[in-house]
Amino acid sequence: MFKIGVLASTSGTDLQAIIDEINAGNMPGIELSVVISNKKDAYALERAKSQGFEAVFVDPKGLKRETYDEKLAKILKDHDVDLVVLIGYMRILSNAFVKKFKGKIINVHPSLIPKFSGKSFYGSNVHKAVLEAGEKETGMTIHYVEEGVDTGEIIVQVPCKVDPSDTPETLQQKVQELEKEWYPKVIKKLAQK
Repeated sequence: MFKIGVLASTSGTDLQAIIDEINAGNMPGIELSVVISNKKDAYALERAKSQGFEAVFVDPKGLKRETYDEKLAKILKDHDVDLVVLIGYMRILSNAFVKKFKGKIINVHPSLIPKFSGKSFYGSNVHKAVLEAGEKETGMTIHYVEEGVDTGEIIVQVPCKVDPSDTPETLQQKVQELEKEWYPKVIKKLAQK
C-alpha cells in the first residue's frame, strides 16, 4: 500500500478531489493515512474527519519551526507515509524536515513556475499578480519540495487561458479545476514508480 500524508492549512478543495478519486476506486493501492493541519479551524480537517480519515491538529503556538516540524515528521513516520502532499499548506517547511523526506514531498502552486512563485506568491496574491502583469495564460505547477520556496523539480505544469473578463476569483476557479484534476493523477503516477 502506498500511503500519503497531507499537510493542509485551508479548506482542502484539492484534498476533496483526492478523497473522491480514492472513494471512486480510481487510486488503487493508495491510502490516505493522515491529514495534518497547523490551523485548528482548517476545513481540510473537518473534510477528512467527516469522511472517515484521520485528521490531526498540531498547534504551532510557541514552537520553533524546527520543533514543530519534528512533531509533524513523527506523525508522518508513525503512519508509514510514502509521500507528503501539501495542500494549501501555509508554512515554510524547515530544511531538516525537507531532508528527512527528500524526494517525497510534493506541492501544487497556482501559477506556471517560475512565474509568480516564491514567498509572497500564495492564494489570491498569485491571481492578482497574473492579471496586473497582463498575462495571456496562467496555470498550475505540481513540483517536488526542496529547501527553497517553489524551487523544487517540476513534475507537471498545465496552462489555462487568461480571459480579458477574468477576475482573481474566476482565475482561481480555473486553476483549482486543473489542480483537482491533476493532483490525483500525479499521486497515482508517483505511487507506480
